[in-house]
Amino acid sequence: MLRFLGRFCAGIANHQICRMSILSVTEAVNALRPFYFAVHPDFFGQYPREREVNENSLKQLNSYLECMQRPGQKPLQPTKLTFYIRDTSCDPNAPQRHVNTSGFRPVTFTLQSKDLLSVVVTILKSCSLSTDHVQDSQIDRGLPERTRNVLFGRPIKWDKTYYTVTGYRDPEEELDCTVRMEPALGLWLHKNRATASEKLTISIPLRDELNHLKTQLCQQLEIADIRWQRSWGVAHRCSQLHSLARFTQQNSPELRNIKGCTLIFADNSGMNAAGQIMLGTVDVHHHWTKLLERLPIYYDLHSHLSVLKERTSYLLGDVELVYDEDLQPTIMVEDYYRMLKTFYQNLIVVQPLFHPRSLKGLQIILENDSSAPSLLKAGQLSIPVTCDPTTFQWFVLAHSQRARTYLRREEELERKQKTLIRDCIERLGLKRLYKEPSVSSQQMVKCCQRLLEGHISELQGMHLCISHFYTVLQDGDLCVPWDWKQ
Repeated sequence: MLRFLGRFCAGIANHQICRMSILSVTEAVNALRPFYFAVHPDFFGQYPREREVNENSLKQLNSYLECMQRPGQKPLQPTKLTFYIRDTSCDPNAPQRHVNTSGFRPVTFTLQSKDLLSVVVTILKSCSLSTDHVQDSQIDRGLPERTRNVLFGRPIKWDKTYYTVTGYRDPEEELDCTVRMEPALGLWLHKNRATASEKLTISIPLRDELNHLKTQLCQQLEIADIRWQRSWGVAHRCSQLHSLARFTQQNSPELRNIKGCTLIFADNSGMNAAGQIMLGTVDVHHHWTKLLERLPIYYDLHSHLSVLKERTSYLLGDVELVYDEDLQPTIMVEDYYRMLKTFYQNLIVVQPLFHPRSLKGLQIILENDSSAPSLLKAGQLSIPVTCDPTTFQWFVLAHSQRARTYLRREEELERKQKTLIRDCIERLGLKRLYKEPSVSSQQMVKCCQRLLEGHISELQGMHLCISHFYTVLQDGDLCVPWDWKQ
């Protein structure tokens, strides 16, 4: 019996070796080309935070792939990686995903397979990329049908005694181990605090200069605020403010048009749907001058937009039409006006849809796509501009009560979040505590409550960003997942 079991186990081991040889590192890299193209740091030049995360994760991934092919290599520990990829999904049935304001969504997956082919397929599927070219390449190499079914079919679930006798690692135990191996916050801080503190110390003079320049320019130009669309580093922001300061010395007459406005350094110049002025960071001063000259036209268009919003709101029972920068990508005022006009023209055909003031207190976010209406967790009704009026009417009536409940809950969470952030800063000695837009208020509240319960001393004097992953940002900010492990 033992002899038979030995031959049986040897056969299984040979099969495992055969599977390992099915894909080489070179072939794995070729199969991952769509993935590399989607996450390569060179394509994230204007998004420093996403670039830094992808750069660090790629190093870990390449190291993992190389180690898999080294002869005599010990079993690799499960490796958890996070990448930012651009969200291009327009499937109305797809689950809601966190997307930040730059249009990217974080994707996290765990590498724990023993063969390269499974690793490649895991990565591609996790990023919603096609695996057809991987399967086709296996067919082109003349693999028998039985082998292909083993590779892409349902994995065999062996009894626990099989892993005990053979010494192979149980995949279920590996998965549990991966969850347990998530870095504990205290241990990660102990390992990375020195690096973060050094970067933070270097950035302090630049941070002071940034605050001074921003205050000076706001007073000089008599504007409400200066903000940034992207998570640029402090040095990058300082250079943009210096550029604006030089621009103000050369174009004083046109600057009268921005009095009382909010300036945002962004990808493109113009005015967004909220009436804020966008200064393109890749534009030269000549383009900024042209923008200032056209501002009266933009103000006029924004005024027409406000009137159209009031008319639309009246048709919809005084519902509030909102443009939320945290929930939507940047929309320019001319694009938003076209969206709202299309939506309004669809509505007036079958008016009235609702009784006057019946939807007061509800919020609608317009989407410029062909997706189905949906209710966001924050309580807003997400409606495509081309939505059929009848479908829209039934959807609102069916979800209005739940939307009001969500809105009230979100308001309570935001109030609680502000209180907890203030308490965390005071008790933990933080210099700053903030979150990424992709982290919900509910997640932030849970995170802050656990931080207060943990009494973590390593956060004294640090800048802490609550996100979905661990990293140290270029200016010394500590980035930790909201659901960090104790």
